[in-house]
This record gives sequence, structure tokens and C-alpha cells, in this order.
Amino acid sequence: MGKHNEFGKEGEQLAVDYLKKKGYTITYKNYRYLKAEVDIIARKDDVLAIVEVRSRSSNFIENIAETVTPKKIKLLVMAADHYVSENDIDVDVRFDIITILKNRSKFELEHLESAFYHF
Repeated sequence: MGKHNEFGKEGEQLAVDYLKKKGYTITYKNYRYLKAEVDIIARKDDVLAIVEVRSRSSNFIENIAETVTPKKIKLLVMAADHYVSENDIDVDVRFDIITILKNRSKFELEHLESAFYHF
């Protein structure tokens, strides 16, 4: 596995640990549907959070959260809709982004709740 993939997995684990500390239950990691993949599906109370994790070692060029493209959003929405209907879940669905910026050996995590909406 390349360093990029290892760092991505490390970022996802940091996000899982963070969400658990915040009272979320992780219901699925790396959920796949057709061409879509949801990094983390987590539940807290009556909210299902569809979480995209973005890890970077530099924030210089662009804001990490802005790297989630409209195409990626469409895929996340499609996968979330499938997951909810397949599991017959009746809760509010929210789309979050967790960004992880690695600065030397220190990690900065930011959780953007309701980062985007679908209609």
C-alpha cells in the first residue's frame, strides 16, 4: 500500500475515533454502492451522518473541504439513499466532511456538519 493510502486510512481512523468520542455509533466504514464509496456512516440520536474524510499533509493550495467535487457529492447522495432504503432506516440524513491536516507530526481535525445538502 502506498504512503498516500496509508495516510488516508490513518485519517479515516482518526475520524472514527473522533466521532466515537462525540457520541456517534459507527454503523459502517467504507460503504460501497456502484461507483460510490462512503468513508463513514455514523449515527447519533435520530441523525445518520454520511461522512467524507479528507486528509492532507498541506493546506497551502486549496481548502481541504473544497476538494469534495459536485460529482463526489452526487455519488455520496446516491450511496446514502441506497444505504437508507436497503436498511429501512427512518432518520434524518446529514452529509458531513471531516478534514484532517497533518502538520509534521501533529494532526488538526475539523468536523463540518451539514457540509452540503441534497434535495
